[in-house]
Amino acid sequence: MNIPRGRIGIAVVLLLISAAAFAQDDISRHRFCAECGMDRKAYGFSRMLIVYEDGAEVGACSLHCAAAALDKGAGRTVKSILAADRDRTALVDAEKATWVIGGKKRGVMTAVPKWAFAAPEAAEAFVNAHGGKIASWAEALEAARKEPR
Repeated sequence: MNIPRGRIGIAVVLLLISAAAFAQDDISRHRFCAECGMDRKAYGFSRMLIVYEDGAEVGACSLHCAAAALDKGAGRTVKSILAADRDRTALVDAEKATWVIGGKKRGVMTAVPKWAFAAPEAAEAFVNAHGGKIASWAEALEAARKEPR
């Protein structure tokens, strides 16, 4: 079967767009945080989405609530953890994101804010403007798990 390259390219682009649309539709699927009940649309810049291997999803308003949900789901296989990019609100892989801990911007469900950024340069710009320190996913998750619940 001979499929013209242009059609394959179009198909790939459409597939990527539909996957991105599905990921961003998390707010309609999980409007309220599974842990605290906050409106995830209002906190779209800090929301998170946990996807388990069995297809189940947990929507959280923040890293604080996502950490609580992960702890409750201990033993379940996590397929992916997505976090909102602080600047764009698009969901990104939490492990690949550059995190900022602290700073002057008030956090969500926490006294010590933790923000995800898709681009390291955006995280650095945020730190320069608002303070805080650059951190990895592991450091941000550990900090969230140490907070009182």
